[in-house]
Amino acid sequence: MTASLAPVYARSQRMTRTITDACLTGVLGLVILVGITGCPTVDLGDAPPNPGVCRPDPQYFRDVIWPEFLAPPEIARSCVGQGGCHAIEDGRSALRLETDVETDLGALDRNYAVVTRFLNCGSPDASSLLTKPLATSDPHGGGDIFPNTSDPAVTAFETWFGM
Repeated sequence: MTASLAPVYARSQRMTRTITDACLTGVLGLVILVGITGCPTVDLGDAPPNPGVCRPDPQYFRDVIWPEFLAPPEIARSCVGQGGCHAIEDGRSALRLETDVETDLGALDRNYAVVTRFLNCGSPDASSLLTKPLATSDPHGGGDIFPNTSDPAVTAFETWFGM
């Protein structure tokens, strides 16, 4: 009985080897085909905007925000005036602004770029540029600059986002 099964077993082994070789060749061929043709490309559309980018009107910054909100003539309310904590020369926080805006024509543009890091366009009233100096909001090392939201500087800030 064992002798009569030997040819069947041998034929079965050859067949298994042939099928295995065929499968491996097919898989290898498929891998090569995919490698050559590549995977299909999925169009995801335009790149989404950077969520950290908030760029309200730069001209309004130059005309209103800088002179009324950040650098008003009243020294006690100025972020960059004498003793102000946010002048680039002696600032004590991440918000450091150039003060030579009269003679350096690019200073306001650079200040605008710095200020935009402290804005929240999705929720302007949550912008740290507003909440830090506003009384009853975030603690501010320079104290409360704006007593409440009806302060004209706060209104100017809020208008910047409503444009």
